[in-house]
Amino acid sequence: MCVWRGLSRLVFVLLLSSLANPVAAQTTGIEYVVSIPHPEQRWLLVDATFPSRAGQALEVRMARSSPGRYATHEFGKNVYRFEALDAAGAALAVTQVAPAHWRIAATGPAVHVRYRLFADHVDGTYAAVDRTHAHLNIPATFAWAPSLQQTPIRVRLTQPPDLAWRVSTQLFPTGDPLVFTAPNHQYFMDSPIEFSDHAVREFTVARPSGAPARIRLAVHHLGTDAQVDAFAADVEKVVREQAAVFGEIPAFDTGTYTFLMDYLPWADGDGMEHRNSTVCTSSATLADAAPRLLGTVSHEFFHAWNVERIRPASLEPFDFGTANMSGDLWLAEGFTSYYGVLTMIRAGFIAADQGVEQLAGYANGVLHAPGTRFRSAVDMSRLAPFVDAATSVDSTNWENTFASYYTYGAAIGLGLDLTLRERSNGRVTLDDFMRQLWKVHGVPGGKAPGYVTRPYTVKDAEAALAVVSGDAAFAADFFTRHVLGTEAIDYARLFAAVGYALRERGTPPTLGPVRLQQRQGRMVVAGNTIEGSPLHTAGIGSGDAITSLAGTAITQPGDFERILATQTPGTDVAVEFDSRGERRTVPVTVQKNNRLEAVPSSPRTPEQDALRTAWLSSRRPS
Repeated sequence: MCVWRGLSRLVFVLLLSSLANPVAAQTTGIEYVVSIPHPEQRWLLVDATFPSRAGQALEVRMARSSPGRYATHEFGKNVYRFEALDAAGAALAVTQVAPAHWRIAATGPAVHVRYRLFADHVDGTYAAVDRTHAHLNIPATFAWAPSLQQTPIRVRLTQPPDLAWRVSTQLFPTGDPLVFTAPNHQYFMDSPIEFSDHAVREFTVARPSGAPARIRLAVHHLGTDAQVDAFAADVEKVVREQAAVFGEIPAFDTGTYTFLMDYLPWADGDGMEHRNSTVCTSSATLADAAPRLLGTVSHEFFHAWNVERIRPASLEPFDFGTANMSGDLWLAEGFTSYYGVLTMIRAGFIAADQGVEQLAGYANGVLHAPGTRFRSAVDMSRLAPFVDAATSVDSTNWENTFASYYTYGAAIGLGLDLTLRERSNGRVTLDDFMRQLWKVHGVPGGKAPGYVTRPYTVKDAEAALAVVSGDAAFAADFFTRHVLGTEAIDYARLFAAVGYALRERGTPPTLGPVRLQQRQGRMVVAGNTIEGSPLHTAGIGSGDAITSLAGTAITQPGDFERILATQTPGTDVAVEFDSRGERRTVPVTVQKNNRLEAVPSSPRTPEQDALRTAWLSSRRPS
């Protein structure tokens, strides 16, 4: 420990002496230096210099949340060997006032903090280091000072021993390819970094109101250059299709939007939006999963408008010290999910009928979720801090009380789009609604990079609908019934208008959604059964072991489904189960599967064909 502390002091002194203007660096800006001396050991070293005043305590924290995430994520848990020194390398008194919160007794114009960070999780939320890359989500990596949120920031990355990597990030570049800046804390924390030997592809998209936008792909993968070339061409189709929805592409702060893509066997599947970039990760490869990976690209790039610039007031500015609750995720995330699929259809990556079936799945998700009977889309959105990759030890009943705001919002977006098309004979669409939100809330920009001047509320969204529909009463009624209320949209009528019939799937009989896991030789119900389903009504729930069905033993995966498939809906079947030591046999009524599918109408009328074509066809200029 004494040897490490001595080395720390020496490095701090050398760090100061290497700065072109050490006094200015200490007093006017924040400086970070990232070192990776042993990448194979999955940790990195962060040296930070914060301006300070003698006699005043400096508070330093690790974040507890991250942009695009709504639950808390305790990033401080992987910080160790934390210390603080003055400009001469002398130790400063440090009081740890919370698990990831330190109070430092400053004695001069700068406080120097040094710590190690263990980092070994590749996704859009955390950080990872190994001999192939440093994948850095900023809140998961860098300690920050709450009192210095408007202070400019400078980050220097140092090459690991014997490696030569490049950097891709939305941070502002400098003349040094390893040094980047951010104008303030909000922008910095929203700017992930990929530091590796990755492939780069670029294209530009014209902006009618200014200089063209440069779109950059930074692809860290194990495949070939030809695979990256093909994937970049497909990404370009997605980008141009979505730009056509809004009529233009955003004015990115550095003139560039960057896709940070890690497609590696050891990565988790994820997509995470940021102001001028997005992180896309997957264990799949470009060779075998490019169409699926494009779905994430489609969702995340739409966020460049919807949430990053058309931003809920409840998320502006983002609070990195706690969970961020918003009642608007049905629009921010849900409408983005709807357009994610619609873009894939319009760009030709999903066949029209197949894509419509995916969209019908959103309607199914709302119509058959018990929680939507008593929680609105706004209510579901506010549950995000409990469900957005949040963890808990005790059991929950989300199967019966929660429906994903992604699904709920996508279903509302689908219903509103088809409603607008039906009532206007195709003259008004959800594209018009999104353009109105963009015009009022996105185009005005912000007071500084990382901020939005005119974030919206649910009343603002209703006002936008009133403008594009020309009918304030309709807008108020739609929001009252379907956004703030729990009334289901009449999807069957709306699908019929565009040439599709919603009908029950010809699937096997059911006792309700249930997932069985083999535990200690028995098939056990994993998760709660759904309220109103035959199993739930019969008193069978989480943890119960189903031992026989219709007199036949259930011992192996697939036994339950195989026997149930032979039963007739409307009849009773005997279910024997063990519930916490009590063995019971009860009659359970078999049901038809009431899931709906969208089937093309045949024949379609000219009116149906016209609406369908206008809905699903490409918007890109020829």
